[in-house]
Amino acid sequence: MNVVSSTVFLTVNDPAASSRFFTTHLGFREVLVHEDFVELGRDDAAVDLVLVRRDLERHGLGLGPTEVIVSFAVTGIAAEYERLRNEGAAIAVPLRQEPWGELVVRLVDPNGVAVQLTEWVPPTGA
Repeated sequence: MNVVSSTVFLTVNDPAASSRFFTTHLGFREVLVHEDFVELGRDDAAVDLVLVRRDLERHGLGLGPTEVIVSFAVTGIAAEYERLRNEGAAIAVPLRQEPWGELVVRLVDPNGVAVQLTEWVPPTGA
């Protein structure tokens, strides 16, 4: 098997609001817009996202992201953090360094989707 691309489907109440968040703050672009979903893409190695309108009749109760974190490994996270702060993005976890050597920032989109940006740096003393 050869995987040629990856897509994550996120079930949200308001696909357009999530789309605005991802296009405004994270550099995605709308590839396909429909009444019930928005497909987002980028030209780099980021996974494509499909934001699907939550429909309890079609999908049943309980379907949807719970405790889901969409994580992107990035470079230049400190500058990205400052840019996101200046843009007014909803930052849930400010820039911090984990003991294992990872810089982390966590955002939350208007539908509650957690988005984590990470950059690996060697831990102090390593």
